[in-house]
Amino acid sequence: MSNIGYSIREALRHFRRNWSTVFGAIVTIFLSLFIIGVFVLGSSMITNLVGNVEDRVTIQAFLSDDAKQEDVDAVIAKVEAWDNVESVRYKSKDEALQEYKETMSNRNAADAVAALDGENPVPASMVIKLDDPQKVEETANKLIADADFSAVCDDPDDVSASVQYGRETVERLFSVTNYIRIAALVLVGLLTFVSFVFINNTIRLAISARRREIAIERLVGASNSFIRGPFVAEGILEALLGSALAVAALHFGMGELVPRLESSLQFLSFTLPQRIVLETYAGLVLGGLVLDTFGSSIAMRRYLRV
Repeated sequence: MSNIGYSIREALRHFRRNWSTVFGAIVTIFLSLFIIGVFVLGSSMITNLVGNVEDRVTIQAFLSDDAKQEDVDAVIAKVEAWDNVESVRYKSKDEALQEYKETMSNRNAADAVAALDGENPVPASMVIKLDDPQKVEETANKLIADADFSAVCDDPDDVSASVQYGRETVERLFSVTNYIRIAALVLVGLLTFVSFVFINNTIRLAISARRREIAIERLVGASNSFIRGPFVAEGILEALLGSALAVAALHFGMGELVPRLESSLQFLSFTLPQRIVLETYAGLVLGGLVLDTFGSSIAMRRYLRV
């Protein structure tokens, strides 16, 4: 305990005597963690947006007008019990026609509906939402091969024509989203490595400036742990201050940027779950402590060799 108290006192004393060096270390840690935090939160936003887009991938299975409602209900109950199926919603012919009206411009919809002369050619359908949209093709093929669905589908002669999910579009979407996720992970990892190099070099310069002090302590018989203690305590304090500044800057930046993005792009949601934000902040603080402590240990190794 006395060694811990001595280490903290020495670290605070060095803060006062060499404030410019300490300030440089804190700024380096702050900028490194801030940049990492920006890319982590940015990657989380992109991943969240990608997930929202993927969640819109559904299977639409068209049903025959002659199908009995009890047979349709039985197929819906059966499909709902499948793996990877989150929910199945029955869309009636009237709902399908109303949706057609809403997706078309008012003039075109009015003209098209008027030309139908009171008839509704749009078939009823099942809208299948998936737990894992990446497995949409697997679930669609399972539905096509199901005999009960074949009996109630809109086109019994070509069951696959009654099951639509935009295969080519979905494949391109998943290809792009997977590349985005991989690029985000690689970029964050690269930034973490670069930040470690910057932090390590800053610590190395600070320790190099005090190499005579370390040499004198070794000559009088001080142990390596006793010599290392003040530097570790100093590194922890610098890491806490730098990470706290990074978290504060990120929190303020998120509070200012996200509402502006959502007001400009109202069809997209940039708000992250609170859990992800708090985990990112905690990760930055812990990462700053680990990087700084590890960097101090490596930088001091050459001066503590017997």
